[in-house]
Amino acid sequence: MKKEQHGLKRTMTARHIMMMALGGAIGAGLFKGSSSAVDLAGPAVILAYLLGGIILLFVMQGLAEMAVQNKDARTFRDLVQSSIGKFPAFFLDWIYWKMWVLNIAAEAVVAAIFLQYWLPDYPVWILTLIVAVLVTAVNLFSVKTFAETEYWLALIKISIIILFILAGIVLLLVSFGDHRAPGFSHLTDHGGFLPNGAGGLISAMLVVIYSYGGTEIIGVTLAETKNPEKVVPKAVRSTLTRIIAFYLFPFFIIVSLIPWNEVNESAVSPFVLVFQLIGIPGADHVMNAVILLAIISSMNSGLYGSSRVLYTQALDGRISRRFAWLSKRQVPVVSILVCTSFLYVGVLISLFIGSKTFDYLMGSLGYTVLFIWLIISFAHLKSRKSQPDKSTYYVKAFPVTTWLAIIALLLILIGVIWTTAVVITGITLVIYLIIMGAYVIKKRRNKI
Repeated sequence: MKKEQHGLKRTMTARHIMMMALGGAIGAGLFKGSSSAVDLAGPAVILAYLLGGIILLFVMQGLAEMAVQNKDARTFRDLVQSSIGKFPAFFLDWIYWKMWVLNIAAEAVVAAIFLQYWLPDYPVWILTLIVAVLVTAVNLFSVKTFAETEYWLALIKISIIILFILAGIVLLLVSFGDHRAPGFSHLTDHGGFLPNGAGGLISAMLVVIYSYGGTEIIGVTLAETKNPEKVVPKAVRSTLTRIIAFYLFPFFIIVSLIPWNEVNESAVSPFVLVFQLIGIPGADHVMNAVILLAIISSMNSGLYGSSRVLYTQALDGRISRRFAWLSKRQVPVVSILVCTSFLYVGVLISLFIGSKTFDYLMGSLGYTVLFIWLIISFAHLKSRKSQPDKSTYYVKAFPVTTWLAIIALLLILIGVIWTTAVVITGITLVIYLIIMGAYVIKKRRNKI
């Protein structure tokens, strides 16, 4: 195997990483997780996504400041290790990798299910294979090709979400034919705005955190971004406003237009229901295609993020150097192929627990996003050993916003442990203990 000689290319621009962050965050969590979140919190799901968006804002501000102040950083570990030590950096790297490989496994199965809508005679594993080959090919070709593909995939689904919002507003306020505009009565009918109490709101936060997870992929793009000290803060600001808008507005429309306790009763996504109500021919096929693109887009981001974690680990001698080998196009081929293999793990899991695959993996992934955000926040808190360069980007409200993020995340973590199924918590704990054990072994062998 030829030794890697040149390193990753800095070919990604602000629009690329902004759309990549959107691609990672606007996926199955929005289109498939939406029904679960509404079922748990009722109309108060709007508050859950608003709270999650504010926490995300505070976390990402800290990430952007650390990226600007550490211009040589290539990934999360470089930002975290100098502030809070080797173990948190090691733990963050591997739970982040675990998050994305499990996510692409879950979403591979979901993508195959949506493909079956058109191809009912084909088994899930064949359709998953098609998706896997497509996503792998895009990532193997070149970073610029990957970034362009992700940009356009994200742009398509964002455009459809905007159409969804506009259609929803019309349906809420205008009566036509057999349709009677409900206004906003559904927000307080059927048990009130908070029908399941505070417990329901807390339970929904796991879905919310999972849904927003992926935005922090900006922290993995540092080695391949032109002028990261300028691009990252810009991308953080623009990405956050879009993510909050693309979650809050759709959920506001869903719980206003459809009684919250009927959202899960429908055989189709609430997004499809809205287009059907507006009278658009073939709405089910249009939305099925959009949701499929959204999931492939999220998988695309996930494969990028997980492969770059392996690449930088290998480059630093923490794992085999084989994972650092680059193709002529400066793409980490071995790392991508290893991460792609987890697409097939999703198929194997689905053979045993079927439709519950996504729910179980989403629960574990929600925990992981919580810990990732906590580690980033603690690292930002400790990174202020000296005053930042105020001629560049820095968090003006430090340390207030960082402490608010940490306190909120810890409270959500306690609430989630209390309300989440024991099996999901147990599986996640076992994975974390394996990572901790690996660190102890490597430290004893002086490999860290």
